[in-house]
Amino acid sequence: MKRRTFIAGLGAAAWPLVALAQQTDRIRRVGVLMSYPKDDPEGLAEMAAFRQGLVEHGWIEGHTIDIAVRWPGGNIELAEAFAKELVGLKPDVLISASTPATAALQKEGGRIPIVFVGVSGPVEQGFVQSLARPGGNITGFSYIEASVSSKMLQLLKEIDRRIVRVAVIYNPQTAPYAGMFMHSMEDSRASLGVEVMPMLVQSASEIEAGMMAFAQQPGSGLAAIPDSFMLGHRDQVTALAARMRIPAVYGNPSFLRSGGLMVYAADPRDLIHRAAAYVDRILRGDRPADLPVQQPTRYQLAINIKTAKALGLEIPPTLLALADEVIE
Repeated sequence: MKRRTFIAGLGAAAWPLVALAQQTDRIRRVGVLMSYPKDDPEGLAEMAAFRQGLVEHGWIEGHTIDIAVRWPGGNIELAEAFAKELVGLKPDVLISASTPATAALQKEGGRIPIVFVGVSGPVEQGFVQSLARPGGNITGFSYIEASVSSKMLQLLKEIDRRIVRVAVIYNPQTAPYAGMFMHSMEDSRASLGVEVMPMLVQSASEIEAGMMAFAQQPGSGLAAIPDSFMLGHRDQVTALAARMRIPAVYGNPSFLRSGGLMVYAADPRDLIHRAAAYVDRILRGDRPADLPVQQPTRYQLAINIKTAKALGLEIPPTLLALADEVIE
């Protein structure tokens, strides 16, 4: 290769970074408040998806953008403390990956733009004025809407016709929106012949006690709605469900990878990957108020056949045909 050609090619390759540097003039800062505990493999995978999204929009960590991440899990006090830390770093944009994280950043962040992911019912929770026109400094990507919870009931009934009661497990502190899910399930319980009841838990001991008591009743099933607290206790929940032979459906794919029976949910990795596009737009001058809240484009059904066999369940072929993912 001729030297002149090589230099020309090198200049062309460097051009996108030069152009980006000219557009930004300084390294931008992004603060991220996740929904998982530190070092959780699922949380790390979501952060990898977010970083990849930024790369696809031309942002290079350590060169044109810095990312500060905090991991409160389902701990409200930690979320609030970490929110103060992140705001103190004076970021250009904040990312929140749960309802508690969004509430904490909303309280501390002033007018700093916030892009949320993993939030159900953002209008009902008061984070935005409407999906089409969020208003204010917050927008993002909503997670499972409450109406989907009736589908979770239907799936449980299809997988085990003997189910006549379903406990909806959640922490009321980290899932203040649970009433919307309960209301949706109540609307469909009569047609399915299923009684629905809340199982409120705030610690590992309460999870075990609640599930053990519930398992004593025949025809019992379990539904875990999206909840950052439950994410941090998913191994315990799926293990107890297996030991007590309780068919369960979960609202996050990570439960399936922890041995859960069935998941009906949006893909959180896809949502946070898409959130990088909003971060890019805000860093280039768009206002959160003008960026509509995006909803999941599809929900995925995933079934763990190994867990089903251990529970003595035979998955109907029609249900297997609908599944997006089947773990043998």
